[in-house]
Amino acid sequence: MVRPAGTPPHATDLATLAVLSGAHLDDPGNEDSAETPGADGTQLLPDTATAYHRQFTHGRLMLEEVTHHRLPEAPDRRLRYRSWLRDRLGRLPWKVFVSREVTAVFGVLGAAVVTLAAVTALVEDGPLWRSVYLPLLDIFTMGDPATEESTARQVLQLVAGFVGLAILPLVVAATMNATLAFRAASANHAPEPGLRDHIVVVGLGKIGTRVLAQLGTTDHTVVAIERDPQARGVALARELGVHLLLADAATPGVLDLARIGTSRSLLVLTHEDGQNLDIVMAARESNPRVRAVMRLYGDDFAATVSRTMRACYPEALTRSRSVSALAAPSFAAAMMGRHVLGVMPVERGSLLFTVVDVAGHPELEGHSVHEAFKEHEWRVLAVGPAIGRHSASSTDTLDGLRTDRPAFDWRPPQGWVLRADDRVVLATTRRGLDMLMTGVQPHPVERR
Repeated sequence: MVRPAGTPPHATDLATLAVLSGAHLDDPGNEDSAETPGADGTQLLPDTATAYHRQFTHGRLMLEEVTHHRLPEAPDRRLRYRSWLRDRLGRLPWKVFVSREVTAVFGVLGAAVVTLAAVTALVEDGPLWRSVYLPLLDIFTMGDPATEESTARQVLQLVAGFVGLAILPLVVAATMNATLAFRAASANHAPEPGLRDHIVVVGLGKIGTRVLAQLGTTDHTVVAIERDPQARGVALARELGVHLLLADAATPGVLDLARIGTSRSLLVLTHEDGQNLDIVMAARESNPRVRAVMRLYGDDFAATVSRTMRACYPEALTRSRSVSALAAPSFAAAMMGRHVLGVMPVERGSLLFTVVDVAGHPELEGHSVHEAFKEHEWRVLAVGPAIGRHSASSTDTLDGLRTDRPAFDWRPPQGWVLRADDRVVLATTRRGLDMLMTGVQPHPVERR
């Protein structure tokens, strides 16, 4: 949880994970110095004195204790299906079938049928339904030739045939256009004109899908834009019921359909750096104050873009992040044989959360929780008993460990001495995890 500057401590706070730079106030500052001890920028895992004194001038990233409540029972499947079907039918754009083109074509067809039926009723004896039925057969070329009937009937059949040749292609074309427009509009769920303070997400690939899933747990209104109907996040967007536009966000007018002018934030998460930058620039033209986060590949390029955008639009929050740079710590830790529970991006840096058995680590074994803390490198967050060696499991996540394992104490006393049969949850930097796993101290970098 991010605590703004000057925010008093909360009872649920467990530890200070980072002291943020001035970038959280949209000050260009030193957002890039995420792991530089003593710098004016972001400080990961600061000491107690620094965390205390800078809480009045800088924001803080806190580890917060969260209580999990029992989820309410899901409604009956049939009721859910009926509700979904009713909502889905209500959203379908039935109005496309009464558009101006469709109405005009079928109006001309109806007028021709009425005229031919009236003339047939005047020249032919019989009931009224027959006077309507025969012209319809002739227009659609479904009737038999009137060779044995009167001359008037033969002439009317020829006239009806020519009317059919002229009108039926228009009827088919109007029906096909209306059907295609119905399918396209059914796939989209455009927001209402009065929508405000919403979040626009562009790109529903792997990253965009995870972001959309996280936003789905909040109360924010989301508008998603994806040009590929088969993208993995399209199904999730429809399941969550968010506004969805299946279009290219770089196409003029698409961002306007997403109501970018009244939106609160913009997340551009496609895999094309140039397109992401173009979309953010186009959004800035419509809404200079929109908060923008864009996905870029190179971390250096992302830092440069972030600084430039903040300089060009000083009144708007702008963030650019390299997904590869954020994923690198987890990948490197996996290559080292460690199972990372999660990676938390902190401005341009990142923190890793992992479980470590105390045995075999002289930096931890025999030291108290306070002594085991290494400033800017790692911090002990929780302590629990180690039963055998910790085995990686796909169910281990940053949200919590498996419930069938012994419980961890997330508020361990600072004087708790770590023993060989303990297991700890650590928050580490990339360099800290490397030091902890290899036992090799990095050489200090000389500054000029």
